[in-house]
Amino acid sequence: MNFTRTVCAVALLAAACSAGAHPTGSSHTGPGHTPANHTGGIATAAARTTGKAVNPDFDIVHTKITTNGNVAVFHVAVSGKAGNTHPAKTGKLAGSSVFSYVWPTTLDPGVVGFDRGAGILAFAVTAHPDFDDTPLYDENGDGNPDNDGDVWHAHWVVLQHDDACGKGALKIVDIPPGAKPKLPRTWPGLPILIDSPGYSPLFQGETLEVRVPFDDIGQVTAAGFDGVTAALRINASVHDPLVCVVDVFKVASGNLSLPGKVGK
Repeated sequence: MNFTRTVCAVALLAAACSAGAHPTGSSHTGPGHTPANHTGGIATAAARTTGKAVNPDFDIVHTKITTNGNVAVFHVAVSGKAGNTHPAKTGKLAGSSVFSYVWPTTLDPGVVGFDRGAGILAFAVTAHPDFDDTPLYDENGDGNPDNDGDVWHAHWVVLQHDDACGKGALKIVDIPPGAKPKLPRTWPGLPILIDSPGYSPLFQGETLEVRVPFDDIGQVTAAGFDGVTAALRINASVHDPLVCVVDVFKVASGNLSLPGKVGK
């Protein structure tokens, strides 16, 4: 599957794919972003400098993945305040929205417990007020692990294109009835290829970071990556395809070519 062609075919991505990006290894030096705290990875021009209309809280200006021992650090910076904007609550699952910060990667899904070759493995930090998909964790600390979907939390997801979501659009891969794919131990029980591993997103002003441990960090250091902010939506009929990407706010590289190199 050609990841760049597939995603950029989404009509709503047209504007995002024209956003300016600097080569890997450059740094962003706009307001609040200095070479000291945002070096390496993919530096992207702020939307205000390109004339694009992007919510500043999803306006990516820097994306990178670094490693420290066996831990990978997923980092993104925006021109606004990371994590400040949440979807509006609808009061029902069907048709509800998910806001996300996403790192698409070239890692094989088998690295985190899915079947090898199952699709495009992406790490994501999401918020969605109408449902909870982290049944093992109580993110808001109220003693009920089933009511905190609107608290930003981390997932691994496997993506594929599906024209049922819109021509050339992406979805989280569905699990057909009766199918028994390989799944991570922290799979939340939804009929899609998603993992809820419980890693804590750390927000600080314009930045978001998540620290993720790996058994074999060498698989990560060889990977490519990109950065995306996007809205997903639960199918109004709550059936396959269950979760579609419906609006891409911004792509770090500008063309989803996954140019990022881990640690560089």
